[in-house]
Amino acid sequence: MYKLLIVEDDMVIARTVSHHLQSWGFEVEYVSDFQNVMTQFVSFDPQLVLLDISLPFVNGFTLCNEIRRVSKVPIIFVSSASDNMNIVMAINMGGDDFIAKPFDLTILTSKIQALLRRTYDFTGQTNLIEHRGAILNTSDATLIFNGQKIDLTKNEMKVLHVLLENKGKAVSRDTLMTRLWETDSFIDDNTLTVNINRLRKKLEAIELNDFIKTKKGLGYLVV
Repeated sequence: MYKLLIVEDDMVIARTVSHHLQSWGFEVEYVSDFQNVMTQFVSFDPQLVLLDISLPFVNGFTLCNEIRRVSKVPIIFVSSASDNMNIVMAINMGGDDFIAKPFDLTILTSKIQALLRRTYDFTGQTNLIEHRGAILNTSDATLIFNGQKIDLTKNEMKVLHVLLENKGKAVSRDTLMTRLWETDSFIDDNTLTVNINRLRKKLEAIELNDFIKTKKGLGYLVV
């Protein structure tokens, strides 16, 4: 079952489209808190986004750009602002298609089905984890925070992945070393310390201070 996220501030349209797509077997959510769209995007992890241009707090072009920083998920713009300039801008910003309002629900569904087939017959799904506004992309081992992007080594990504999977809970050094042992490189206690310290410096460089805390006698945690 494909998951679709609707980013539309007209709740009548959002609910109508949602109910129609659910009848076709899709799992659908629509945004109601437009100040935290990216948090819902990462949490829901949709396979396709329907995105309006005119939205509260932030426009669709800006949101498309933010999504493209962390994901290649297909995006269909759905808007009444369908002049040539907006259509060209939508595609240039990373949109995959544009549907003008008012639209026929049958045509919308057909376009969604076609785009999903083209996308997921050939590519896998992006894996994202969000915490405190930081987004870890495990597909390409990157972390984005406040528009800044850092590249992580395989070990750094694994450490952060484990800690984020257990956010708020202390993860022992033994657990982390066991997870890192799955890689080809030899991991001992000193190697783990080096990886943790290097990771902390990278996080501090993008102003993620005290993101990883040491719990004496227990291990590490993100809070």
